[in-house]
Amino acid sequence: MRVGVVRETKIDENRVALTPSGAHALVEDGAEVLVEAGAGVGSRIADAEYEAAGAKVLDAADEVWSTADIIVKVKEPQESEFEYLRDDLTLFTYLHLAAYPKVAEALTVSGTTAIAYETVQLPDRSLPLLAPMSEVAGRMSVQVGARFLESYAGGRGILLGGVPGVEPATVVIIGGGVAGSNAAQMAYGMGADVHVYDMSPVPLRAIDKQYHGAVKTRVATAMDIKNAAAHADLVIGAVLLPGARAPRLLNREDVTNMRAGSVLVDISIDQGGCFETSRETKHSDPTYLVDDVVHYAVGNIPGAVPRTSTFALTNVTTPYLRLLASDGIDAAMERRPELVGGLNVRHGQIVHEVVAAQLAV
Repeated sequence: MRVGVVRETKIDENRVALTPSGAHALVEDGAEVLVEAGAGVGSRIADAEYEAAGAKVLDAADEVWSTADIIVKVKEPQESEFEYLRDDLTLFTYLHLAAYPKVAEALTVSGTTAIAYETVQLPDRSLPLLAPMSEVAGRMSVQVGARFLESYAGGRGILLGGVPGVEPATVVIIGGGVAGSNAAQMAYGMGADVHVYDMSPVPLRAIDKQYHGAVKTRVATAMDIKNAAAHADLVIGAVLLPGARAPRLLNREDVTNMRAGSVLVDISIDQGGCFETSRETKHSDPTYLVDDVVHYAVGNIPGAVPRTSTFALTNVTTPYLRLLASDGIDAAMERRPELVGGLNVRHGQIVHEVVAAQLAV
């Protein structure tokens, strides 16, 4: 089996889908690993490290795409890569097809088999291949929120943690899952006044226990979220419905009612965004204003810290990739049934029920 690793082409994306140690493990398993020259540069991984691990470095992306049986990536194929898709190729990457219907169309037209990291789901409903990037995005959401609250960036001119005698910023986090709980950890650590909302009391109980009530928790209702946003300095949207578009949490009127210079961070933007005023941005131009509210909606937040993100991601994806390369898709799914949930496209059809329903809307 030939496993291909290409350089990411999404704007400002510097992660890479496989580390040299992962390449070495695949080679030891009997696979041939093909790496596009420069694929790891953004994560400070040199071509020579892949070669030392037993991989073969090829000069051009089309050589890797055309030769490999499995292409492992970080982000969904970009339009410039659609021409490389074919019916005897397996693609293993983040897809978020509900938010990117053009990618879904390209995959079905080409007949490419596509397995999405974000819909691989264990029996306890956890998402093992999404979790590490949710951890990174959750923690970064507070860092960027704090930065854009500074006046030079259009914010209210507030220090997130305040100082003695001056109150800290109010941070509202919507969603108490992996991303939201990591955002809460960072915001609490920086001294903010933190409020976490979730529809389920289960994650709220865990957060309350962890912080002994210092982080306020509340079961989310539409009215409560709108009221909280109106009085917040930083609002972080961290909601997820696996395979589906993110639910709309705030509409345009709600944003208009927020404080001038407050900040919205939409972690859910790669699933379509959870605020009506959200539109995807990039790291080199990350924010825009709507009614004097700063919006940060970068579609690949962990790409800002690519070395950390690359190693965190490949820690969890490489065991599945090794199984796919050694056993093939069907046998891999038998051994690890959670991979069935990851299968989004096969034989020109969207086979994931939630994704198919979202794309049909």
